[in-house]
Amino acid sequence: MSAADDLGEAGQRLRVPPHSIEAEQSVLGGLLLDNRAWDRAAGVLHEADFYRHEHRRIYETIRALVSAGKPADVITVYEQMQRLGEAEDFGGMAYLNALAQSVPSAANLRRYAEIVRDRALQRTMIASVDEALTLLWTTDDAGAAADRMATLAADMQRRQLRQAPRVLAEVMAESVDRLSKMQSGEIQRAWSTGFAWLDRALNGGLRPGLLYVLAARPAVGKSSFVKSIALNLAELGLPVLVLSQEMPSAEVADRAIAEIGAIDYGRLQRGTLDDDEWSRLADATERGSKLPLHIDDQPALRLSDIRSKARMVKGLKVLVLDYLQLAASSRRDANRNAEIEEISRGLKALAKDMRIAVIELSQLNREVEKRANKRPNLSDLRDSGAIEQDADVVMFLWPVREFKGEGRTIVGLSVDKNRQGQRGEIGLDFWGSFQRWNESTADISQTAPARPPMDEL
Repeated sequence: MSAADDLGEAGQRLRVPPHSIEAEQSVLGGLLLDNRAWDRAAGVLHEADFYRHEHRRIYETIRALVSAGKPADVITVYEQMQRLGEAEDFGGMAYLNALAQSVPSAANLRRYAEIVRDRALQRTMIASVDEALTLLWTTDDAGAAADRMATLAADMQRRQLRQAPRVLAEVMAESVDRLSKMQSGEIQRAWSTGFAWLDRALNGGLRPGLLYVLAARPAVGKSSFVKSIALNLAELGLPVLVLSQEMPSAEVADRAIAEIGAIDYGRLQRGTLDDDEWSRLADATERGSKLPLHIDDQPALRLSDIRSKARMVKGLKVLVLDYLQLAASSRRDANRNAEIEEISRGLKALAKDMRIAVIELSQLNREVEKRANKRPNLSDLRDSGAIEQDADVVMFLWPVREFKGEGRTIVGLSVDKNRQGQRGEIGLDFWGSFQRWNESTADISQTAPARPPMDEL
């Protein structure tokens, strides 16, 4: 190794992180001169943005005094820090006097604060890149590394975004404009699920930015039901992505063919179709080929996988995850509840960031099996309370009655949490032979707790 290389490595080791002592001093000096300038700094800065520790402590002391409605000048800040035993850690009264004299006024305080914040962002980005490089060099799990890098990137974006409060009049003007466009048909109010009762409960259907949870015990039909919703949405021309972690994509396609073509699913699986069914199969395949419905059957998806696949579908409107408990987490130091919480909150963030509707299928715990009516409630959601907390809408399916001779099963559908609509329950007829669902006329009140068919929140 050459001497130049040695010097280069030494330079890397001795490189000082980006910062501006002068800007930090100017911020603090401006605040000591004029406490009314506090809002100009507070909207931009946080204590952690200061590079020097003593500057952080002075800023924290000024904040505490201003928040308490007390003056924050050289004397009061010094006395406060003296009570905390920190007055001489940074140079005492002499240093505070120097800060106050370092700027003629607080007129440019916001610009100084922006410089301090920008240097802090640079340091954050450097630390994130360093962490990512270290992780890449030391781990064999590329998926975990990709997850961590995506989290670091999202954290940096959140720190960089500074959104100022907006006056109500401005937001109301946007609302009126949006409502006018909805009234004229320029934009859709919501995306119809194809089930009239459910659309009414959801105030028209699915909406972008919201997280919908559909939960049931195994073998009740949640995958089949959400497949019907996905087909209905695709029929409207809406791009839909189904992430089927449990069911192979070929099986999803077979069920779609059975529903679209009204073909007996058992005969389709056995390959014993008659001539008429072969004809309907051809029609169903042609019709299905025109639908913007995308299927992915990769198992054990991480959040980074889900985000990546969602962005692969051009113009995506609705994403279906089947199902939550099969997803994987990059966390290795947490229990399953914490892992589910990470995934659930990540899906809610994805819905908001991409302005899509996310339908998240979930399992229920075994407590529901102990009830005579099998009717689930919110406490039955499995693995984490974050599922209920993060969801905008929580729906349940449960078995009500089976008619073996008819090939029909009545399944209860309920909306138990709905931030922007109504709650209630209804019966659905499920025709397993054709994988078809429709609203039932059956009375399910004997199998569910007393509640009106639809009640306002």
